[in-house]
Amino acid sequence: MNRGGVDAAVQWLLERQDAAGWWFGELETNVTMTAEHVLLLRFLGVSVDSIREGAADHILRNQREDGSWALYYDAAADLSTTIEAYAALKVLGLDPSAEPMQRALRVILRLGGAARARVFTKIWLALFGKYPWDGIPTMPPEMVFLPPQIPFNLYDYACWARGTVAPLAVVISRRPTRNLGVPLGEIVLDGTEADLNRVPGSGFFWWLDQLLKLYEHSPLKPGRQIARNRLKAWIVDRQEADGGWGGIQPPWVYSLIALNLEGMSIEHPVMRKGLAGLDGFSLSDSGNGWRLQACMSPVWDTAWAILALRAAGVERSHPAMAKSVRWLLDEQISGGGDWQIRCKDVECGGWAFEFHNDIYPDIDDTALVVLALLRGGERDTVRDAVERARKWVVAMRSSNGAWAAFDRDNYRELLYRLPFADFGAFIDPPTEDVTAHVLEMLAALGSNANDPAVRSGLEYLRSTQKPGGNWFGRWGCNHVYGTWCVISALTALGGEDEMVRRGIGWLLERQNRDGGWGETCHSYVDESFAGVGVSTPSQTAWAVLSMQAAGMHAHESCRRGLAYLRERQDGDGTWPEPYYTGTGFPRDFYINYHLYRHLFPLMALANDEARTLVIPSERNASALS
Repeated sequence: MNRGGVDAAVQWLLERQDAAGWWFGELETNVTMTAEHVLLLRFLGVSVDSIREGAADHILRNQREDGSWALYYDAAADLSTTIEAYAALKVLGLDPSAEPMQRALRVILRLGGAARARVFTKIWLALFGKYPWDGIPTMPPEMVFLPPQIPFNLYDYACWARGTVAPLAVVISRRPTRNLGVPLGEIVLDGTEADLNRVPGSGFFWWLDQLLKLYEHSPLKPGRQIARNRLKAWIVDRQEADGGWGGIQPPWVYSLIALNLEGMSIEHPVMRKGLAGLDGFSLSDSGNGWRLQACMSPVWDTAWAILALRAAGVERSHPAMAKSVRWLLDEQISGGGDWQIRCKDVECGGWAFEFHNDIYPDIDDTALVVLALLRGGERDTVRDAVERARKWVVAMRSSNGAWAAFDRDNYRELLYRLPFADFGAFIDPPTEDVTAHVLEMLAALGSNANDPAVRSGLEYLRSTQKPGGNWFGRWGCNHVYGTWCVISALTALGGEDEMVRRGIGWLLERQNRDGGWGETCHSYVDESFAGVGVSTPSQTAWAVLSMQAAGMHAHESCRRGLAYLRERQDGDGTWPEPYYTGTGFPRDFYINYHLYRHLFPLMALANDEARTLVIPSERNASALS
């Protein structure tokens, strides 16, 4: 067996490890991250000169031939993304008569103009007086007074939405307008002017919004400033060590705006720290200009890198492995966070996605890190950390027996009826992929189907398997990812053959003629696209890994998938992949993890050469003995 492809991929990965022990690949999203950073700087009165050329270059490089920008590679034109890119380019000084700007404007008007944009885009326009605040759904800051038991309290929202809604409640109540420096009236389609002042929708919550608007226009608002002060303190208390909020761009940006509106100048230590932290999320190169990442994924990437290297035969004693394990151990979180609202009296033992996101450890990362520590670390070294993680993860199980990403029992779907909720995931319910990773972790720690936590998780996975045999993927695109996660868990537990058989059957039916697998992000909008798309290295690897886990190394479909991966490996030992196979918010926000294209194909090829699952002897009770 020729190990050339595996050896080259291992070398490529080792060369990219940081001296501290971690790996991190670019987390590519759409151009709104960069465009909104330009708008943020303009709102705060900070010069854009240092990023002017690079940011414009990045935005223009990602414009498509029709003049639009999209949510992900090869997607349809997206109105809100195009509006924000167009506005940012005007601020950066691009000539409005230039052909790229004219093409973009034609797309904006063809899709309905500003009146048809998403709420968050309308808020950006309203901040500069380019959209009426009466057309923005109301989010009263008095919501901060609601206890966790009352609907619409802050903790009903998922952690990422909570961190965004809290500062936006301040911003919307202030209704600021600052100078953008350029006109934008041309993005309003003739005949839609009256629509700008109307909040779309109908029903009870629409009428409630209208009543709240009457209150907003009232000169008497008892408790309003007390509510803002409490939210201000809430925001400041949740600033992370890197200056950010929640480790992601939306709460970070809106927190800076809200604090500035509440009297903090850009020279205030909290503001200085926040702005400096955003610089750490930026990337700049000649290939794609200056851009801002929505978040960073070093813990996630490092854990997968350990698993990939171990699959390829890299020993625990290898310096790269020892450094990465040590780094992960140092990243374990022991402090508190919002997760304690519904999960009290348990010590945290989790990990977060980011370098500095200690307030929001997540279950998905924690389960994966435990697997990486068990397979990459010495047992005596990792035992205590793994046991703390196990206790925390089990305690975070939701009442339906499954696991979500960040919170326990975060189910309040009523939030989606608010006029404000037209973009992104507002809640964090349990999902198939996270639950599967937890079960795979528990299997590695010696648990079986008799364990109550495992039993309840299996029941959830049994109930969520689709009629065709596949599973939904919340954090990876989409059914190929979800199905792989679940099959990995079921085979690790050594049972549930019927569920595995149906899942494998679905994957076999979705293989492309070129031997690969692919799935477009459009499958989140239309489930008939589940498992349908141009073949990609990462999604092909997920399907191959599923078959390998099920003992189907010699199956023709598995061999064709491996051939696809070998044929597409480039001369550097990695794989090209422009498609987005990661998910932030289904339907609205997608991610191209630049290490996905490398880590999973490496694992699949390495497993094939080993003709066995990754370290099967370690999936037993002796892992901690």
